[in-house]
Amino acid sequence: MKLYGYFRSGTSHRTRIAMNLKQLDYDSVSINLAKDEQLQATFKTINPQGLVPVLEVDDLVMFQSPAILEWLDEAYPQFPLLPKDVVGKVKVRALSAMIGCDIHPLNNRRILQYLRSELNADEAVVLKWCQRWIMEGFSALEKLLAQDKHRDSFCYGNQPTLADCYLIPQVYSARRFKVDLTPYPNILAIDAHCHTLKAFQDAAPENQSDAPQ
Repeated sequence: MKLYGYFRSGTSHRTRIAMNLKQLDYDSVSINLAKDEQLQATFKTINPQGLVPVLEVDDLVMFQSPAILEWLDEAYPQFPLLPKDVVGKVKVRALSAMIGCDIHPLNNRRILQYLRSELNADEAVVLKWCQRWIMEGFSALEKLLAQDKHRDSFCYGNQPTLADCYLIPQVYSARRFKVDLTPYPNILAIDAHCHTLKAFQDAAPENQSDAPQ
């Protein structure tokens, strides 16, 4: 297994968490987004979209983290990332999509670069943009977490699921963009609990080989 990613990429981060939870061995290949290595021809022969992560397993090349995570859960059913019951599955997928579809894409690098280069937004405006969409998404997520009276220390149930793989990288991004997280006690509690687990610790951006030392 070979995982192409970047230490600070939220999509790479969520993929690392899932692979660590399933105790899979893989080689990490750094694609430096800060230097636009994802746009170089050598990487675009691997993923024409020019995005990370990419997972190579033998002759199979996979991109788009939602597809990768679903594949991992089917190919390696040990430590499932989805509940067994159909209601649990839809709830976990919905929580994951709230983050993966409605929060993360609005504050990833290529969107922010467009704001800077094409719309002439300064860093204060870019920061406000990021905070706006993270806070809106977290406010809705916090309400749903508070309403789930059967939830334990994770987003759903009593063990990490796909939703936690999505949430923890987004909390990291929220801190990076200076979001005040005090209005979201359930999100903070989940983040703190997940970071007691080695799978999440090892996946953290600061613990990657390509992170600044």
